[in-house]
Amino acid sequence: MFSKVIKKFVGSRNDRLISGFGKTISQINNLEEKYQALSDEELKACTDDFRARISNGETIDDLLVEAFAVVREGSQRSLGMRPFDVQLVGGLVLNSGKIAEMRTGEGKTLMATLPAYLNALTGKSVHVVTVNDYLAQRDADWMAAVYNFLGLTVGVIKSGQAPDEKRKAYLCDIVYGTNNEFGFDYLRDNMTIDSEYLVQRKHNYAIVDEVDSVLIDEARTPLIISGPVESKINQSYIDLKRPVQSLVVKQTQLVNSLVSEANKLIKKGKLSDEEAAEAGLLLLKAKRGLPKDQKLQDLFQEQGTIKMMNSVESEYIAEKKTYLLDEDLFFSIDEQSNSVDLSDKGREALSPDNKDAFTIPDLGELLTDIDEKNLPDDQKQLEKEKIHKLHSDRSSKIHYLSQLLKAYALFDKDVEYVVQNGQVLIVDEFTGRVLPGRRFSGGLHQALEAKENVKIEKETQTLASITIQNYFRMYDKLS
Repeated sequence: MFSKVIKKFVGSRNDRLISGFGKTISQINNLEEKYQALSDEELKACTDDFRARISNGETIDDLLVEAFAVVREGSQRSLGMRPFDVQLVGGLVLNSGKIAEMRTGEGKTLMATLPAYLNALTGKSVHVVTVNDYLAQRDADWMAAVYNFLGLTVGVIKSGQAPDEKRKAYLCDIVYGTNNEFGFDYLRDNMTIDSEYLVQRKHNYAIVDEVDSVLIDEARTPLIISGPVESKINQSYIDLKRPVQSLVVKQTQLVNSLVSEANKLIKKGKLSDEEAAEAGLLLLKAKRGLPKDQKLQDLFQEQGTIKMMNSVESEYIAEKKTYLLDEDLFFSIDEQSNSVDLSDKGREALSPDNKDAFTIPDLGELLTDIDEKNLPDDQKQLEKEKIHKLHSDRSSKIHYLSQLLKAYALFDKDVEYVVQNGQVLIVDEFTGRVLPGRRFSGGLHQALEAKENVKIEKETQTLASITIQNYFRMYDKLS
């Protein structure tokens, strides 16, 4: 029978890992009749007995066999559901701090009650992490019948709860919630000045549903709490929107021309070294102009095209003349640094009468010029203040322009973000899920709002941040 249970788990290494559970499963099964003979009150009293034994020095490992047998009987009486051996094995795997893979319908929700109950006997709460608020509430309501029957309390944390309600939930033995909510509560606690207002307890043990999504796909995803910056909404995003749109159209036409020329060369078939270098140069310029251009991406599917481009790029880098690649472009994009640089051609297109309108002045040089002038000190100070203001205004203007160019050239609607109910919402690059409440930093989100003609919200600053991975590292045990 136990060999069939093993086959429920994937891989020969896993077979070896769980084969040692055979004896434990037999011991749990051998206690079934003992606990079936107890009354409801006697079965519930086992919880107090277990806790007393822990207080007297026993460990949860000492109690594991009895605790699992008690949960199995409690599940049968409260839910009419008896955990099978495969679920017992899953519970043992989770309790050991490993991952248990079970298909939908094989009872992983019920399985989680086994290690959750055992670890909650220490008096430290157990966090059961689900992928959304609906599942957290559903599973808590469903499994509460088992926990309550055995004398444990169950709480649920959800977004929008009042602090007192959350504090009460965290005091429960078993707490259900999403990874985001657990993480944000931790950040809010770290921003609290008075310990009286803390909601979370210590990080004892967490059981994570969809662990591959949470701890792999979203591992580096930061949880961020932001606050508004004390400043007015900058009109520059709106003022610069039309010039940027015009510039992006010109760049698109230019890139399409470069791609078309490269395509004609490539379609010829076998190319000479000179032709391959020419095609590679055209592709490299196009990539620096609009790396996400669809025609360019389609051409990159042709065998050898990327190699041609990389060969030319290596040569330009070695000879330190990459700046020459951008002379014909209106602006260049460095995907690696996620930056946009306006060229002289772009400055002239934006402001034909004054190219310096989009150039940051050399502050040191201008201040030195003022010092060398034969002016009264108060007049010099006034001139310096004007120069500082010019430098600040130009820097800000170029920053807004750069963010708008990124919004148009690097961020696609319904890919990197969506627009819902008049709001720009970020889409998680790993999971494809919409992330309400999160905003791109540095003014990029405002640029996207300007691009999509929705209300431009005030800029925000990061007050607290932690990645999903680093948050779950704080738990003593994780499965």
